[in-house]
Amino acid sequence: MAKYLMLKHYRGAPASVNCVPMDQWTPEEISAHVQYMNDFAARLEKTGEFVDGQALAPEGTWVRYDGEGRPPVTDGPFAETKDLIAGWMIIDVDSYERAVELAGELSAAPGAGGKPIHEWLELRPFLAAPPTITECFHQ
Repeated sequence: MAKYLMLKHYRGAPASVNCVPMDQWTPEEISAHVQYMNDFAARLEKTGEFVDGQALAPEGTWVRYDGEGRPPVTDGPFAETKDLIAGWMIIDVDSYERAVELAGELSAAPGAGGKPIHEWLELRPFLAAPPTITECFHQ
């Protein structure tokens, strides 16, 4: 089994086919979207492929340690993850091909007008072993 992280983006990914922003959806369209994702997760729980998943609130703060005492809190100047990452799901599957299959299925969650979004999901494998020193310096 291999674990993969599927990231849903607010922005930063290529545009989806049905790219009406979620803040323009009706309450019914939002409910249908969330229900699709909940049903998807429930089905993967039954097959043992679901690990975890969460939607993320748009609020957030960058924090950096800067020596003894209270760390400073800042909100930039870098690209803000809170604006990019809408949520995530972790799956544990037998193959990369299965991970791609499931990401494609999750991409079909309904959006505006009840039509599938066909959004791009970022699929990232968990690091199985720490990189060697030479790998770290050659990236």
